[in-house]
This record gives sequence, C-alpha cells and structure tokens, in this order.
Amino acid sequence: MPVISTDKDTDALTLTFVAEFDADVERIWQLWSDPRQLERWWGPPTWPATFTQHDVVVGGESRYFMSGPEGEKSRGWWRMTAVEAPTYLAFDDGFAHDDDTPNDAMPVIHGSVRIEDVDGRTRMTTVNRFESVDQMDQLIQMGMAEGMGLAMGQIDDILAA
Repeated sequence: MPVISTDKDTDALTLTFVAEFDADVERIWQLWSDPRQLERWWGPPTWPATFTQHDVVVGGESRYFMSGPEGEKSRGWWRMTAVEAPTYLAFDDGFAHDDDTPNDAMPVIHGSVRIEDVDGRTRMTTVNRFESVDQMDQLIQMGMAEGMGLAMGQIDDILAA
C-alpha cells in the first residue's frame, strides 16, 4: 500500500495523506495532469472516475463524475489555484449537480499536492483543507478518508503497467 500515513488535524482543519512510490517525480505528476491516468485512480475501486474536462493551469477547471456500483453518479469539479509542474498542484474541489454546475449546498475542499524526490522514491503529500470541523467531519463520515486511501492504493498497479 503506497499510503504511509494519514493525519486528521482538527486544529489546522486538514486531512493529510502521505504516499510513496517507486517512480520519478515526473511520472507521478502525469497521474495528476493527464485526465486518462487520473481517472484510473481518482475514485476508489467501486466508484471509478471519468473526467470530462481537465485544464491544469491556474484558473483552469476540471469536471468529473464517479460511477457507483448501482449505476449512481456523484459529480464534482476542481478549480486550479496553483500549478508548479511537476512538483505542486493546488485546487478547490467541490460537488456538482447533474448539469455540472457547482452544488453550493455542499462543502468545498481546498486541496494541495506536493510531489518530491525522497531517497530515490517519490513522496506525494496530499493536504485537504476544510472551512470548519463540522465540514471536515461531514466529509469524513461520507467516506472521504477511506475513499482516498483506496484510490491511492490503485496507483502502484498503474505505475507497473
């Protein structure tokens, strides 16, 4: 399992995942920047993602949906807030309605990804920042922590292919 730690910090309002891979920094960046590779791991195995838009530039947007085992769809969007290829990406991450417009009734997460070489392996640190403890707890109860761990657990198979 590539995830080596998960940290929930209610004081900082963050949920952080640290994973390490036997691949170089550029290869891990591709997993984020190429929508066809991203959709192979972004959702957990039973909720695979499909990206219909993915523009990795500051101000760029992504649109995606995850398909559940019973055919249900959960839609989401990203808005890129920082891009420093191949080592850093930050984005706002929210839920969307069926027409892909942002669902303002649901929380927006502020995500960031740091990709760095550590002793010949690549460490990927993903930080999810929340607006409140209630928001953090709501998303964790919806399965966010478990889902991210399962999603990241698919990356080694992609790298081996």
